Amino acid sequence: MTELPAMSWLQVVVLSVLQGLTEFLPVSSSGHLAIASRVFFDGDAGASFTAVSQLGTEAAVLLYFARDIGRIVTAWFAGMFDAARRNADYWLGWWVIIGTIPISVIGLLFKDTIRTGARNLWLVATALIVFSLVIAAAEYLGRQTRRVEQLTWKDAVLVGLAQCLALLPGVSRSGATISAGLFLGLNREVAARFGFLLAIPAVFASGLFSLPDAFAPVGEGMSATGPQLLVSTLIAFVVGFAAVAWFLRFLVRHSMYWFVGYRIILGVVVLILLGAGVVAPI
Repeated sequence: MTELPAMSWLQVVVLSVLQGLTEFLPVSSSGHLAIASRVFFDGDAGASFTAVSQLGTEAAVLLYFARDIGRIVTAWFAGMFDAARRNADYWLGWWVIIGTIPISVIGLLFKDTIRTGARNLWLVATALIVFSLVIAAAEYLGRQTRRVEQLTWKDAVLVGLAQCLALLPGVSRSGATISAGLFLGLNREVAARFGFLLAIPAVFASGLFSLPDAFAPVGEGMSATGPQLLVSTLIAFVVGFAAVAWFLRFLVRHSMYWFVGYRIILGVVVLILLGAGVVAPI
């Protein structure tokens, strides 16, 4: 078995900061990590390192939404035993559970493809550009009139299916779930909050499942030490907390068109670099 290259501390710090900055923005954190790894460090950190670093950003979401999560969990348990206490938070708990099912199934079925071929930069750059059009369409067509109390199980399934697109680097988890929410008529902030809540169980499960492979990746990627993974998680947590707080405030007054333009520019630049042979696709 060929020994894979080890990650440097500089690579760990840079990619962890990048992970924290981009995880909650509709620009694809996994796509950014794949691009930065090859452009600046001449090697992909790998899907397993990405999944583990996401534990830090999801811990940031847990802290940021701690009050909401506590309220939802309390209402869910209370409603299980008393139908009279089944309020909007009770049902929201169910919608998160239901919405998590699609990515759990698809993630397990296609985990090997996600860790290898799906990280080809031709595919990542194309996804950045193509999905930008989906985000723009959602922003333009979405009525943005529905509130969180109006969510249904059908919404949970559809947004959950949209979350599966995030398994492809370059798409963006928040971009997919927010776009799906906008298409369903949710207002922008509700769509973002529901998408973030929906991501928590899926990302934590993926990160914990990928821990062994982050130390010794199978197939493609680079190996990281325990201290490097710990530092990566902590950096992603701090930067991610600041990013999610900023992004939710941004969505109240601004559209996602800003990110559409950025995604297209980045995708085009990567395609040019690939075409010129400056950067290797895998």
